[in-house]
Amino acid sequence: MARPIAETPILTGADAIRFERLKMEVENLSGEQRAENTRKLKEAVAKAKERITICI
Repeated sequence: MARPIAETPILTGADAIRFERLKMEVENLSGEQRAENTRKLKEAVAKAKERITICI
């Protein structure tokens, strides 16, 4: 039987201000900035894969 989903908490005060600021930063990224972020993320994932060994 499925569990009910809890209500999303309402942000207030400093948390709400921080959330709005971060939301605006993400929305204002140019295509070049997004592409650069994607490239950096892919590099970081590739480096992490070199160090991680999975044994089953």
